[in-house]
Amino acid sequence: MVKELRGRCSGVIRVMWDLKKYCFPVITAVIVSLCTLLCIPGEKRHGEITVGSKSFAEQYIVGNIITLLLESHGFRVSERFGTGSMITRMGLLTGQIDIYAEYTGTAWTLYLGHEEVIGDPDELYRRLQREDQKKNHLMWLDRTSINNTYALAIRSRERGRYGHTLSSLARYVNEHPAQVRFGIAHEFYHRPDGFVAMMKAYKMKVDASRIVTMDIGLTFESIVRDQIDVAMVYSTDGKLKKFDLLILEDDRNFFPVYNLCFVIREDVLSRYPEIPKILRPVTGILENETMQELNYQVEVVGKPSKLVADQFLRERGLIR
Repeated sequence: MVKELRGRCSGVIRVMWDLKKYCFPVITAVIVSLCTLLCIPGEKRHGEITVGSKSFAEQYIVGNIITLLLESHGFRVSERFGTGSMITRMGLLTGQIDIYAEYTGTAWTLYLGHEEVIGDPDELYRRLQREDQKKNHLMWLDRTSINNTYALAIRSRERGRYGHTLSSLARYVNEHPAQVRFGIAHEFYHRPDGFVAMMKAYKMKVDASRIVTMDIGLTFESIVRDQIDVAMVYSTDGKLKKFDLLILEDDRNFFPVYNLCFVIREDVLSRYPEIPKILRPVTGILENETMQELNYQVEVVGKPSKLVADQFLRERGLIR
């Protein structure tokens, strides 16, 4: 019995020695490979970033642009897309979101509660940047040229009648008060920077019977069906291209500035100071005409927003 036990123990010892002999080099190779991979220049592994987005096409597109750029630089990204303005903002303030795209005019009036309209985009950006950092520890990164503000649009073929500015439209309306019908969004009508205030600024006399309030999404259909002559729109809407509409120039700079910027929490930026550099190339090329085209691809053509964002970044050489 003793000999049998000794024999079994010897066998176990030999097996363990063999496992050690053959497995040790394998384990060593795996560890070396992992260390080598982690030390490759340009392949730095980052933490996880949560990207947010509001619930309309432009926000989905830009949210995906942020995601794709961060992922291309090694970040792990989770997404919280499709929430309303206030919920998205609160998500940033409470740490549920780390970064998302916001509009300067929205933050100045809606979030910070200012009634003062600042027409200079640089001044608005500086004041907003300073106040939001001091009060809320939020950092506004580089400002894009996108200005998704309110606008009035006409059918392009009627430029000869109404002109191409709000001043020229005002002159026509005052001379032909019964000939021009307006389609205005409900929320835009009475607000401080809305339609009534705009009429005063341009000395435009429009009879109430010539104004139809409706959801902003219906203004496009109404002008195409010749139910109205002037439609209230957003200046980067993809349907402007679909319906061949001309935005009238706000030649008195009445409408607030709504420049698109990336907003990030201060603590996140302190951990990942490279993020502004990663996003900076795209902020330099985003402007209204480009954004209209991207929105058109999603809203009219029906492409997924992630696909549109990916194609845009690849065409510009920002991801591979």
